Parts: sequence; C-alpha cells; structure tokens
Amino acid sequence: MHGLPSSTRRLALGIEYDGSAFCGWQAQSGLRCVESELAAAIARVADHPVELVCGGRTDSGVHAAGQVVHFDTPARRRLRAWVLGVNAGLDPRISVSWAAPVADHFHARFSATARCYRYSILNRMARSALAAGRHAWIPYPLDTAVMQQAADRLVGEHDFSAFRAAECQSRSTVRRIDALVVHREGDVVRIEVRANAFLHHMVRNIAGLLIAVGRGARVPGDVDRILASRDRRQNSATAPAEGLCLMSVVYPGAFGLPGDPL
Repeated sequence: MHGLPSSTRRLALGIEYDGSAFCGWQAQSGLRCVESELAAAIARVADHPVELVCGGRTDSGVHAAGQVVHFDTPARRRLRAWVLGVNAGLDPRISVSWAAPVADHFHARFSATARCYRYSILNRMARSALAAGRHAWIPYPLDTAVMQQAADRLVGEHDFSAFRAAECQSRSTVRRIDALVVHREGDVVRIEVRANAFLHHMVRNIAGLLIAVGRGARVPGDVDRILASRDRRQNSATAPAEGLCLMSVVYPGAFGLPGDPL
C-alpha cells in the first residue's frame, strides 16, 4: 500500500450533529448537508479544499453523537486548533468533538469494525415540545419485553433484504448484528443496535418492526418469516428518521482513537 506524500498527514475527527436541519450526511447540490458544511469549515482552517470520508452515512433528519471522518492535509495545526477553529466556522448544530492524527492506512469507513445506533421513542399519550426532533413519538403503549423477544431473533448473521430500502445499492444484503437491546427509561423506549455494517434504512426498518411488535400488531415469530421472505413488502413501516442517532463508529484499538476499546 502506498503511503501519503511526506508533506501530507491524515487526520481523524469526531463529529456530532443534529440532523433536523440537514438533508443527510452526503453532499448534494443545492441542499444543506452535513458533509458540505463540515468540509467548508475544515477548508478554512486548512487553507485548502478537503475531501472527507465518513464512518457511516446518515439520512435526512438522522443525528450523530459519534460520527468519524478522515481527511488528508499538508497543513500543520495544533489538534486544539482543528477542533476550535473548525467549530468557529460551523453551524451550531454541527460540532467537532475531537481531532487525532492517524496512520495513513486508516480509513474512516473501511477500517471500522462496527457501528452503533440508538433509536429513541417517546412513548406517552401527549407529544413533547422538548423531545420533538430527537425522538419518534408513539402514543400507544409499547411492551418492551415482547419487543426484546423479537429483537433477539435478529441477532447474528442474516440476509436483511427485507430490512433495506428499495434504493439501497449494497451488493451484499448479509449483515451481522452483534447486539440488539430494547429498554425503557420512564416514558422513553430505546432500541440500541451494534452491527458490522448496515443497509440503507436497516435500523429504521428494524425499529418499525419492533414498534409493531410492541403495539401488538405483530408477534415475535413474525421476525423469522420476514427474514426468510427477503421481501421488504412483508415488513412493517419504516420508523421516522428523527428517532435515530449514530452513537459511535468502532475501530481497532491500535488506531488509538478516543473511545476505542482497550
């Protein structure tokens, strides 16, 4: 593998954003997207255009607490300057939380070993002014114990064709879910999932099915039939975007990134 030119180094940044105001991560002409806004702010600090690679693309309205990006630059700045300088030029709804130099073979997408998402549901009769945009609102009672029974059937390696969007372009539909946990904190139900990778809309489609199970519209045994069908039409409705947050992207500890496992 060829290394970077000696004058260039690779940096990784940890990124948080409120996705409510943006049309997703990926830059799109004429639309406000996280990638384009972040690239412009980094370019002002680096004094040259930058090309960003992210650990996990997010859709319109989806949030991130632990997105990771990398870019190459010949610019020499203190790590503190990369964080504070980039943040000074960003919309307040996007923030750089850390910066770290990485080996030139580090790749924000391909070096990742897992991604972790959280889907948050406000489960009460009345809507909330404060939770709006950060939680999906389900006014009907949800049985989290039954939801967990259904979730357990999704853990492991499966063909998730029935859980991907029609426009998904992934060549393989096989993914490995390492953990899928449903728990309640007062009026909030959280679905937390960790997998090696995800298909387009996969987490929101999992959440949609678990919500249907929690309401009693489906039973846990339906999961096996839906998986076996490999047919998106057999699944439940896609859950709203606002409940979803990319919590972390996991890398081998050898890279030494903040939050990496020991």
